[in-house]
Amino acid sequence: MGQASPGSVGSQIITPHWQQQLLKCEMIRSSRSSHHRARASAMASRTVIKSAIPITNPNLVKPSTSTSVDITESSSKDPPGTPALSSTPALSAGESSPGVANSVVNHPSSTVAPIAETPRPTAKPPQNTWNSLDMGGINIKNIPPSSGLFKFTFLINLYLNHNALTSIPAGIAKLRHLELLDLSGNNLSTVPAELGMLTQLKELYLFDNHLVTLPAELGSLHQLQTIGVEGNPIDTSLKAIVQKDGTPALISYLRDSCPVPSPPPERLWKYLILPQEREALAADPATETLSALCYNILCEKYATERLYGYTPSWALSWDYRKELILTEIMNYDTDFLCLQEVDIAQYEDYFVKHLQGQGYEGIYWPKSRYKTMSDADRRQVDGCATFYKADKYCLVERHLIEFSAVAMQRPDFKKTDDMFNRVLGKDHIAVICLFEVKETGTRIILANAHIHWDPAYRDVKLVQVALLVDEIEKIAANFARMPPRPDTPRAPVYSDGSKIPLIICGDFNSVPSSGVYEFLTNGSVPPDHPDFMSHLYGRYTTDGLRHRLGLRSANAAAGELPLTNYTPSYQGEIDYIWYSTANLAVNAVLGEVDRGYLEKVVGFPNAHFPSDHICIISEFRVKPPRPPALLPTAS
Repeated sequence: MGQASPGSVGSQIITPHWQQQLLKCEMIRSSRSSHHRARASAMASRTVIKSAIPITNPNLVKPSTSTSVDITESSSKDPPGTPALSSTPALSAGESSPGVANSVVNHPSSTVAPIAETPRPTAKPPQNTWNSLDMGGINIKNIPPSSGLFKFTFLINLYLNHNALTSIPAGIAKLRHLELLDLSGNNLSTVPAELGMLTQLKELYLFDNHLVTLPAELGSLHQLQTIGVEGNPIDTSLKAIVQKDGTPALISYLRDSCPVPSPPPERLWKYLILPQEREALAADPATETLSALCYNILCEKYATERLYGYTPSWALSWDYRKELILTEIMNYDTDFLCLQEVDIAQYEDYFVKHLQGQGYEGIYWPKSRYKTMSDADRRQVDGCATFYKADKYCLVERHLIEFSAVAMQRPDFKKTDDMFNRVLGKDHIAVICLFEVKETGTRIILANAHIHWDPAYRDVKLVQVALLVDEIEKIAANFARMPPRPDTPRAPVYSDGSKIPLIICGDFNSVPSSGVYEFLTNGSVPPDHPDFMSHLYGRYTTDGLRHRLGLRSANAAAGELPLTNYTPSYQGEIDYIWYSTANLAVNAVLGEVDRGYLEKVVGFPNAHFPSDHICIISEFRVKPPRPPALLPTAS
């Protein structure tokens, strides 16, 4: 061991990190025969009848009894930097990936599970009867970029050890579900930067090659427990990091020293009306247009290395992110800003201060938990912030909707265990603001919501949105009954609440195939909808859900965005701007993030995107009210 690790010769002390490295290296070296793992697994499973031969990892290093750690448990509970004392076993064919039950991440917004697997269906590899491939020790000299190997996107373990490879194609980045990759015993002098896209990797063996350095892009491998570098003429400073502090320390070093990638092209606007129509609307003084931006900005408290281990620490810091967030929303200069995950301190000390200078006034409420906290802790509680252009709009009323409190007030909810056990423990909120256009008296209802995040609580999401819609209908009815301001004699008269333009912005944590989307778009869901998950919620689950707001997602006409949330474990659309189709029409929406850029970055936040969400923007025009239908005259 002393000869194998020259960095330890001076002190003759081998750290536990390096001891594990050397032990794994020796095991890999003993696996140089052709298809060693496949044959070992076949022998081990001869007494088990299966449709496919499982390949387990014969290089599994079992921890000593005094420090026994179950990998599934350590991956979900230990902080980054805690050394895992065993390599991740390859899964048997037909088995599912472990760890889902233990991967509860207490983040209220999305999706991220940097250390543990996330309970998102998209985080699992495609179903297949086998998920390990052993191509070790068979003298492969070249893998062409067009190799069919890169179509096996279901692979979890790939062994290419002890061949004669001099390079690895960038196409290996397509195997996004790999957890173990063995490239030991080849003739590699470099490895591709694209290996950094394999963010599920826990074991990366590069033993006995000709590597002098490692690409900084490997710093995004935030789940990596072992990077095997012994047997390479590796840079002594890199080797020293592994020897002293282990793989996580090296990954952190690479991550924070990685050069900033090229910025993406600007997001393009999608126009839903022809240029000549746009010109005509702009020239018509009677046309009223308004724009709204919706953005979950990722609260400072949740932006931790544990949750976002793939993000450079400097790009994760609030001081860096807040400037990007502010610059972005000020550049778009929309009439309304609906922000989620804004904590009290940042609202008061940063956003109000800077946005007032651009003519915005703000309305803010934190989540309900702030009521039970000390003053110091209270300032870190996040909530929903709504800003509006004060020179154009007059704030008439504002309403806080605390979903758990509203649920408690419903007589039909009070006797259900599910309401107590599932809904009441969530302190999510929405803020509803009533505005009038100062010049014309046109009224606008604007809701800003943040719905529960956990996919295991689809029923709670549906209930929260149903409660929101119920409250909007009540508030809109009262708003319609208010007399117009004396200084707007030609203000529209609204016969009922559904005639008032309505915009609902928010992080709904629900995909377009969800019950939430179906309810808001179609105006109803049946009482036995699968998203109720067979739980009981009073009239909601006896009569179903209904509303008459006539809503549509603003992006629907141009095609829903492929994603509004982008992390290694989840990419999808969960943020929306809904509008009332009877009295609003969409002029334009902000388009998607460049797909070529997304293919080269593992997730947000990063140097260019300060949150794990992207902002969404829509521009609307107010439809003129229809004249009342003439009653037939008696003959």
